[in-house]
Amino acid sequence: MNNGFKQFLKAVLFLSLAALLLWLSFRGIKLGDLWAVLRNANYWWLIPAVAFSFLSFIIRARRWILLIEPLGHTPTLAHSSHAVITGYFANMIFPRLGEVTKCAALSRKENIPFDKLVGTMLVERTIDILTVLVILGAVLAAGSTATGSFLSENVFMPAERKISSSIGSTTVITLIVVFLAVTAVVMFFTLRERLSVRPLFKKMYSFSDGLFSGLKSIVRLKRRWEFLIMTILLWICYFFMSYFPLLCLESTSHLGIGATMFILVIGSFGMAAPVQSGLGAYHWIISRGLLVAYAIPLEEGLAYATLEHESQMILIAITGAISLYALFGRKGGKVLSSVVTENKG
Repeated sequence: MNNGFKQFLKAVLFLSLAALLLWLSFRGIKLGDLWAVLRNANYWWLIPAVAFSFLSFIIRARRWILLIEPLGHTPTLAHSSHAVITGYFANMIFPRLGEVTKCAALSRKENIPFDKLVGTMLVERTIDILTVLVILGAVLAAGSTATGSFLSENVFMPAERKISSSIGSTTVITLIVVFLAVTAVVMFFTLRERLSVRPLFKKMYSFSDGLFSGLKSIVRLKRRWEFLIMTILLWICYFFMSYFPLLCLESTSHLGIGATMFILVIGSFGMAAPVQSGLGAYHWIISRGLLVAYAIPLEEGLAYATLEHESQMILIAITGAISLYALFGRKGGKVLSSVVTENKG
């Protein structure tokens, strides 16, 4: 089976999973009622939402540059922004390919070692996860019991039950996984001299060196305050990207800061699902979350999720194609295809 056909099968598999999640999201919904909600929506509020989305691309690119600078490289804001947008564009094709793609795109355009860029990307992901946890803590501290109960009943408990029923005690499994992981890491580094003579391990050690170099960039940040400000501004953009679509619908227009923070948290879980750009998963978790926490009917919740998600996807599709062309011209498609082949094979 050739590599191209395998990538095609993977794309079909992920897309099928997204279709299943969409079916689960819209199952039992009267499409006529949903269409009536969408027909009466005030679409003008999507303009500022999309504007904040585009601004978030630039802010994320600037924050990424701050992480790259300690590595001895200073890519341009234009190239970094195009790489970030190209990464989002790639996520519409393959889940989780976006981060690799943006690193590969900037690496080729600015001649920066790819493995070092992956290290900075891991720092970004870690900071984003910590930020979501901080927002979750703030929402819970504000007294939103509905938020805690929704996440417990619909995210954490089902995941724990699934693991326990299919594998066994989660505690035992966790201990075994941790033991095996620690053992593998110790052997990887203690046997480096022997294993590095083999081409495969030599490549792995080179990659790990680059990762550690990238991770150290957070310690050597030249402008830490700017990095903090960029992170805050980034999540302010995400806040307004979620808030303005609420104003599109009469049923959700009264929801304020607390509801928007709630959407940010549960929406992060939906976007983390292994499907293209959270397709289906985002719609399900947002609509059910709004129903449980704020008694918003499913049709209204799905209309909001559709407006918020699809407006962003249209923006990414348009700007992603432009960014790919801006970076590599007519060879953009081949570059994206080569990244898929190298990293998903």
